[in-house]
Amino acid sequence: MVRLTAQPDTDIIKWGMCLDAQPDEYFTGLLERVVDGPQAASWKPGIAEGLNLRGQKVEMILKPTTSVYAPFYLSSRGYAVFVKGNWPGYFDFCASDTNRVKLEFEGPSFEMKIYTAKEPAALVKAHALDAGPPFLPPKWMFSPWRWRDEHTQRAKYYDGTPVTGPFNSEFMEDVLLMRAYGIPCGVYWIDRPWGPGLWGYDDFEIDSNRLPNFAESVKWINSQQMQMLLWIGPFFQGEMLTNALAKGYTLAGQKRPGNGNNYPMVDFTNPEAKKYWQDGVAKLLKLGVTGFKLDRAEEDIPENGPYKTFDGRSIRENRNAYPPMYLKATYEVAKQFHPDDNFALMPRAAYSGSSPYGVFWGGDIGGTQEGLRAEIIAVQRAAVMGYPNWGSDTCGYNQQLLEQEVCARWLAFSCFTPIMEVGPTKNVAFWNLPREPKYDTELIAVWRLYARLHQRLADYSHHCAEEATRTGMPIVRPLFLIEPKAPRAWSNWQTYLYGPDLLVSPIWKKGQRTQDVYLPSGAQWRDAWHPEKIYTGGQTITVNADLHQLPIFIRVGSKIGLGDLNKEWNESHAIAQTKPDLKALDAEVKTWFEKYKQGSKGN
Repeated sequence: MVRLTAQPDTDIIKWGMCLDAQPDEYFTGLLERVVDGPQAASWKPGIAEGLNLRGQKVEMILKPTTSVYAPFYLSSRGYAVFVKGNWPGYFDFCASDTNRVKLEFEGPSFEMKIYTAKEPAALVKAHALDAGPPFLPPKWMFSPWRWRDEHTQRAKYYDGTPVTGPFNSEFMEDVLLMRAYGIPCGVYWIDRPWGPGLWGYDDFEIDSNRLPNFAESVKWINSQQMQMLLWIGPFFQGEMLTNALAKGYTLAGQKRPGNGNNYPMVDFTNPEAKKYWQDGVAKLLKLGVTGFKLDRAEEDIPENGPYKTFDGRSIRENRNAYPPMYLKATYEVAKQFHPDDNFALMPRAAYSGSSPYGVFWGGDIGGTQEGLRAEIIAVQRAAVMGYPNWGSDTCGYNQQLLEQEVCARWLAFSCFTPIMEVGPTKNVAFWNLPREPKYDTELIAVWRLYARLHQRLADYSHHCAEEATRTGMPIVRPLFLIEPKAPRAWSNWQTYLYGPDLLVSPIWKKGQRTQDVYLPSGAQWRDAWHPEKIYTGGQTITVNADLHQLPIFIRVGSKIGLGDLNKEWNESHAIAQTKPDLKALDAEVKTWFEKYKQGSKGN
């Protein structure tokens, strides 16, 4: 432990130090985005940076909106550094001096922990437990998810079939068609707007015009082994906005955005303000909601100026501390309704102190091939930083191109992340895309294939999550955690282990139909697409990979079975050719609702 203080400390504003660096030293951690700066720089065309941060400078302050951070990095030299506290700072990995790593952090004092170990996995595990331990999600979180950016109540389904069912038309369309295709889904989340008001978020009330019979719709999907999640943000709207401003419950120094969105933010250091906001969240939990997507903690938030929070800290120190406080406040109220931890909270932003309370997602990523590339890096960075439960906006969020090849490769990649959440955005599905083919049989088939595989892996994923909570070993494991003495384990960042027994190598480039895969030594590896092919570890092989094929290898001797993937692909492709009968499916929901109402009257 290194602790630096000064007396007097009234004029101390920063602390800094340098560490020697070797010419070939490798550094990783700190942030999920590939490079610091504007987030779109992480998916710019032609980007070459990967997991290694060497040659980069990283400002340690949360930026919108790919915003999972931790002031922790590891070196290939056998050490790691964890800077304690929430003050902003920066890391310079041999960018200004090729022989030095430079650290500089603000604040009147400074504290950091230096870990040393022969194996990088030991460094990652030690930090994960120090900063956590990570939250253990319920098993249903490892089932496939479905969401839309907005839900509109329509008179007809996508194919012109009249809507007679009792719930939101797009919500019913999703659930009914997934069931008809045989696409499993364990979590359905409804993004904002779901309430009244300009931003659909007033007073934590449900908009019954947009989402009719909402409480009953939760019961309906619960009857199909699905959970309902909603979007929330750390701000007040409606009457709560007026009351919060009058009572001084809001964050000092925040300027009202021109459109009024994300304002006013809660001062979570004020117990009364926190309780007032939590009472709003409780309304949703009483309706049967079992979790939330926590947005906006790093956006439109003040980070400079002579402002103080309720507990007296400067607005500057509050900047990185805010996302963990927001998440913990949500955790506290969710825990009241689910003392058995049968809930999931998924924030977009994170800093040290977040991991014990939630799971995380890499939003809002560009929907391009480079966006997919960035997320393959992000899930491994998140794992190193102590965030083992992570997922991405499949097909992307910004730059919503919805290209067939990018979406197909992204669906395959998302299968082998702990959270497989599938939009796509533009409020559509793969059966009514805003381009040709609108009804995309290839993507429906790929979705079905990998959603079913992800569901079969739910027990395996949950077991790996238990290990992450207990020992700090992440679920997604970069190759250098497994075989640090092999140079190819550091250079081949496209390939990683999902748990101890599955090795995958996601493809992100359009048009690519082969992949170079490094197989770790000390084991034999069976090709999941060609089970008759077994390879000895310690070598790089080149494998073919059609559009629906993610290179997957199973450790020989493990008990895990993935099934006949080729047979399932053929079945999925055949099923996707036929459009389900929405009239009959809609009638089933109507019948269920009538029976439910009769049962409720009887009780």
